[in-house]
Amino acid sequence: MDLYLAGKVALVTGAARGIGKATAQAFAREGASVILVDQRVSEGEETTRQIRDEGGQALFIQADITRESEVRAIVEKALAAYGSLDYAFNNAGVTQPAYLLAEQTEELYDHVMGINAKGIWLCMKHEISHMLKQGKGAIVNVSSTLGVAGTAGMAIYTASKHAILGLTRAAALDYARSGIRINAVGPGAIETPMVADTDPMKMEEFRAAHPLGRIGQAEEIANAVLWLCSDRASNVTGTILMIDGGFSAQ
Repeated sequence: MDLYLAGKVALVTGAARGIGKATAQAFAREGASVILVDQRVSEGEETTRQIRDEGGQALFIQADITRESEVRAIVEKALAAYGSLDYAFNNAGVTQPAYLLAEQTEELYDHVMGINAKGIWLCMKHEISHMLKQGKGAIVNVSSTLGVAGTAGMAIYTASKHAILGLTRAAALDYARSGIRINAVGPGAIETPMVADTDPMKMEEFRAAHPLGRIGQAEEIANAVLWLCSDRASNVTGTILMIDGGFSAQ
């Protein structure tokens, strides 16, 4: 079998479940060694075990991506285990309960922005620092349909996902001549454990809001991430690939 990522090393944050899990598994199936990062230890270790049981190479690291010392340690442990870092999918993130802006708290702001914006900034900082030494690399950040639009009650989350696109575009320009490509994906509603807890009536609203008339699958995001990381997307940087069933085209 021709594994087109054989010999490569990929780091995935938020890898214990959902989109991150599907992407870590996809990297491994295509031959990459995978570093899985999450705060959920039992689920992270189980996903790592599943990859190894299928013959893949995987390492789980528990970490808080809002702390620079822990992010630095993630990259150091990845290098110690596998010797390089070719790809990174910065996927860890949180959502928020729906409140009008004036009802949202400072604590909620710090929590959402800390993980979604600061966390991705820290991950890129330390991933790029190593990729500069090896002269190449590819990074994909996870944004959302709310990175290009807004919705009532979700001001902080929307701001965080817009911020990710700004970070992605600016960093892509910073390192375009250094062999490092940086892009983002913009998922619509995706069938994940977080979405599965949503009220059934809300799920119907999600489906109706997407022109394709369905909820996306985590594997569909994983396929896009692998393509953006691979040499098949060698002329793509600084862009957001919307994977939203046509939502953002409306």
